[in-house]
Amino acid sequence: MLDHMTFRVADIDKSLRFYQAALGPLGYTVANDFTQEGVRIVGLGRNGQTDTWLVGALPATSGAHLAWRAGSQEEVKAFYRAAMEAGGKDNGAPGPRPHYHEGYYGGFVIDPDGNNIEAVFHG
Repeated sequence: MLDHMTFRVADIDKSLRFYQAALGPLGYTVANDFTQEGVRIVGLGRNGQTDTWLVGALPATSGAHLAWRAGSQEEVKAFYRAAMEAGGKDNGAPGPRPHYHEGYYGGFVIDPDGNNIEAVFHG
């Protein structure tokens, strides 16, 4: 089981705004925000568990695919809308993906650094 993930980001303020908006519908908030050796690091999480870290350092992570589990199809839709409104690029509107498995419902967005991020509900 995944414990946490880290993205190096080109512009931490821009990425933080994006991820706060995109992950907000899934219950995520900023849990940590500090500077270590001159590098700003921000942790986002939910239910007392920080699992998503943004590090303001180059080179930026790009080309990764990460999915956050949603509690419903409505949460997937809210994630997608919020991410798009925050400047994300469409990479697959919310909907069923039966070719993955029955009950798979996901929405895909490209983040500011070129990562394919997703919210998924396994209904």
